[in-house]
Amino acid sequence: MKFTHIAHTAFKGLLSNRSRTGLTILGIVIGITSIILVMSLGEGAQNLILNQIQSMGAKVIEIRPGREPKGFSDILQMFGDSLKQKDLAALQKKENVPHAQTVMPLVFGSAVAIFENESYNLSMYGVGDSFMRMYGVEFGEGRNIDEEDVKNFSDVAVIGSKVKEELFGSSEAIGQKIKIKNRNFKVIGTISKKGQVSMMNFDEVALIPWSTAQQYVFGIKHFQHIIVEADSENTVDQTVEDIKITLRNSHNITDPEKDDFSIGTQVQAMEQVGTIMNVLTLFLAAVAAISLLVGGVGIMNIMLVSVTERTREIGLRKALGATDKDILTHFLLEAIILTSVGGIIGIALGLSLAFLISLILTNFLNLAWAFSFPVLAIVLGLGVSSIVGLGFGLYPARQASKKSPIEALRYE
Repeated sequence: MKFTHIAHTAFKGLLSNRSRTGLTILGIVIGITSIILVMSLGEGAQNLILNQIQSMGAKVIEIRPGREPKGFSDILQMFGDSLKQKDLAALQKKENVPHAQTVMPLVFGSAVAIFENESYNLSMYGVGDSFMRMYGVEFGEGRNIDEEDVKNFSDVAVIGSKVKEELFGSSEAIGQKIKIKNRNFKVIGTISKKGQVSMMNFDEVALIPWSTAQQYVFGIKHFQHIIVEADSENTVDQTVEDIKITLRNSHNITDPEKDDFSIGTQVQAMEQVGTIMNVLTLFLAAVAAISLLVGGVGIMNIMLVSVTERTREIGLRKALGATDKDILTHFLLEAIILTSVGGIIGIALGLSLAFLISLILTNFLNLAWAFSFPVLAIVLGLGVSSIVGLGFGLYPARQASKKSPIEALRYE
């Protein structure tokens, strides 16, 4: 029997019971859609985070309190107070860290800003004059915080675009005073709309001198971070080693295992984020793939029912000369058609949903989210759907091919 005739008969058999065929395909569609959606959004999230890290520049080094997290207890140490003024002074000495171009402390927390009858819950960062340059942030208007502001513990602030909009609307913000933690801060500058960079949303921040933030706003004697900028990308590794030596000397640490600080570079951050996101995406895709197995079991069940219902048809076809191989090919082809059609619909639906979500995230949440076309997921989806069709369709097809034509014709 010609393959084209078998294929035509298989299509005709599926179309004869469209509702059952549609429900069977639905299981495969859900599984493939889930895999495509998860992998596309996973790639998009990874690209977003990596782009945000890259925007800080490869020369930026972050020093955090507490040793490198290796367990839950270490995570708690990240909120410690091991970075002090003496550490900042030691790092700023050129003989200790010769390749450090900039050394800047960072303190932060949340606060409520008030202007007349308006209030806004914002993130407050105590920074130096190099902060905005390091993070690639542009001014809207006004001026930056400078070293004189830091030395004089000035009550001045640079605010994000969202903060300006919420507190001042269309009115002029420069020169106005906002109240934060019962202190009046003069607005000296605004930040152009930037959105999320690394872990900060610059549209929702107020930047003030780190000295003012540390002493008068948060009332602490330590720093949450110290940011060091190397003079070249080629000297980052050497600068990291110099920082370790300097801080160990400052903290009287002789055993590196007892470090009470951790150091991170942008390269390390990108590698860690890439690894974490890849593992997470594959894990979620594997979970989504479970629905494919459920769909495969559904196909096997439907095909077995179909074989039982069409027993007389099988007997008649065998009596007219169809071989066991013809019957096997026919029912196996039906299973493959079901999974292939489901795979194609699932891929189209998954890509459409991923594209729609990327538009929503970009236009409504202001994220620099780029739609990702997951080629690997598409190949995987088509491959898995074909394997499911073969794997779960083979048993019913073999059962059909083994039927005796005489017994099949007698079946009621």
